Amino acid sequence: MKKRIRKSKTLKTRNSGTMTEAAFWGMIRATLRNKTRFWKPKIEALKAARRKSLSTNKRLKWEFQCNNCKHWFPQKFIQVHHSQEAGSLKSASDLPIFVERLFSETGWECLCKNCHKKEHERRE
Repeated sequence: MKKRIRKSKTLKTRNSGTMTEAAFWGMIRATLRNKTRFWKPKIEALKAARRKSLSTNKRLKWEFQCNNCKHWFPQKFIQVHHSQEAGSLKSASDLPIFVERLFSETGWECLCKNCHKKEHERRE
């Protein structure tokens, strides 16, 4: 049986014809979001929500309080959240406002994963 080659219906206009517009802007968005890991206001929000661990687990040094439900969690269950959405990034015209909101000096809060999920479901 002869193997059929599928042709993409979307034009690959970026990166020497290897990326679609959506893939290109997705890469830019992911790279910018990755850089927020080192954003000082985000780190300060995480520090403000922590305390020394009261757990019997000796490996756990810090616990973090969810800003919504007020329970304490290990860091792996906490996400630092924007109070204002960064918005979409689908074209060059979206770039200035996306960057301005993503690298905001204020509006960062710590939420547990459950509260973070509920917050995003509420916004949709």
